[in-house]
Amino acid sequence: MAFHAYLLRCSDGSFYAGHTDDLQSRIAAHQMGMIPGYTFPRRPLHLVWTESFGTRDEALTAERRIKGWSRAKKQALIDGDWARLSLLARNRQDQG
Repeated sequence: MAFHAYLLRCSDGSFYAGHTDDLQSRIAAHQMGMIPGYTFPRRPLHLVWTESFGTRDEALTAERRIKGWSRAKKQALIDGDWARLSLLARNRQDQG
């Protein structure tokens, strides 16, 4: 069974990170307002990134890591801009 970490772009331009073992059903549930919380008032939503993992723990770890990222870093992930993603990660380490 595959597990997925995902990023949604909300109607207000914000991002939502989550994880699931059934990506299509989870996205549909978000879209239909069946999941209360952050995404409910921010529909419609667009799936902008996903990655598959072998275990739920790996997907959850990815979700938690991404939730802590800046908007610019999330956008670099979505764009597949690995150079910018790396630069943003290094800049954050330098600030810490």
